[in-house]
Amino acid sequence: MSEALYQALVMDRTKNPRHAGKPDVFDARGQTDNKLCGDKVDVYFRKQGSVVNHVSEGCAIMVASADLMADAVAGLAPDAITQRRRAFEAVVTTGVVDPSLGDLNALASVSEYRSRIRCATLPWSALADALGE
Repeated sequence: MSEALYQALVMDRTKNPRHAGKPDVFDARGQTDNKLCGDKVDVYFRKQGSVVNHVSEGCAIMVASADLMADAVAGLAPDAITQRRRAFEAVVTTGVVDPSLGDLNALASVSEYRSRIRCATLPWSALADALGE
C-alpha cells in the first residue's frame, strides 16, 4: 500500500469512524490507555456476530486502528480474534504485510516508528481485555 493510500485510509477512519460510539447492547467492555501520550479507548463487544464498537480519544493511528479492528473481527469467534490480533501485532512490529489482514496492513508502516506501535495496538489490548485475555 502506498504512503498516500495509507494516509488517506487512516485519515478517513479517524474523521469518519464507522464503529464509534457506545452501543446500547453489549456483552463485554475492555478499556485501556497510554499514559505517555494520553490515548484512551473503550471497546464494547457483543458476542452475537462478534460486533465491536469503540469510544476512542487520541491520535489518528489509534482511532483508525480501533475502527479497522472492528471491521476485521466482525463475525469471528474469540479464538480467531486472538489469532487476528497476534497477526496484526506482527505486522505493526515487523512491517511485513499479511494479505489475510486486508486494510489493517495500512498500519504496517508504524513499524518504522517504535513509539507509534503502541498507538496501533492499544485498541487490540482493550479488546483482549473485553474477551478476558
